[in-house]
Amino acid sequence: MAPYRIVLADDHVLVRQGIKRIIQEDVNLAVTGEAGDGLELLDLLKNGVPDLVILDISMPKLRGLEATKRIKENHPGVKVLILTMHKDKEFFRKAMSNGADGYLLKEDADVALHAAIRTIRTGGTFVSPLLTS
Repeated sequence: MAPYRIVLADDHVLVRQGIKRIIQEDVNLAVTGEAGDGLELLDLLKNGVPDLVILDISMPKLRGLEATKRIKENHPGVKVLILTMHKDKEFFRKAMSNGADGYLLKEDADVALHAAIRTIRTGGTFVSPLLTS
């Protein structure tokens, strides 16, 4: 079976590297691209479409919420997981209304990232446990 292809988008290189390390713990997952801002992400998607994009809300040039909307308009089959520090329910509602398939808080990511990816990969919607409590 081919690995599940994931693109990471976050303006902090250290965050991307950490996420990538967690993802690489599962041999069925592969990080196939990285972007430092929303416009770079959209350009990257012109060269090949992944199965999942994991992106931050707070990015320069094009914020994650707008990037999510554009991804869903141009590549409706691509799943989107928002990975953010924003606990504000308004950010959550906007992300979901723009088409996000999941919303994970960065403080949950070390323990919940694989669960979020699994849930989204199998057609479900994932919401960070810290947001629902």
